[in-house]
Amino acid sequence: MRHVGQGKLGIGTALGVAIAAAGTLAMAPAATAVAPTPDTATLSFDCGSYGSGTATLTATQDGTSATISLSTSAITSPIDIGANSVTSTLTLTKNGSGTTEFTGSSNPAIPAGSAVSSGPLSGTVAAGDSLEATSLKIVVLGITATCKATSPQSPGPFVF
Repeated sequence: MRHVGQGKLGIGTALGVAIAAAGTLAMAPAATAVAPTPDTATLSFDCGSYGSGTATLTATQDGTSATISLSTSAITSPIDIGANSVTSTLTLTKNGSGTTEFTGSSNPAIPAGSAVSSGPLSGTVAAGDSLEATSLKIVVLGITATCKATSPQSPGPFVF
């Protein structure tokens, strides 16, 4: 019997497994703030006479607080808009039946002719909440544009 060889193989195997596990953990991606779906989604909006186009939503979560930032080609600014001067309300279907709103008036400066960006819009979530955008209201310089979603979020609702 060759016990010495088996002992070396056992230590080498254990060391190899430990190194592989450490490498796997080091290379594993960080957990997304919104799980299990990605934290970014797109959808289309129709804003009536203000235009139509796509929007990109980016969600983050910190406990029961969540934020969603958005950028949309549905509305472009005819003039320069200063930072923190766009008020937005994003309405989302909550768990397939109710609704919830994310609101805010934080935006970067928007040059004339550029797409409107807003956020972070703040809201409250509970573990397991599934949220999908249905409408967006943007108030710029006292003018209100109301946009309705014309497509579902892709790749799907945000699940917190």
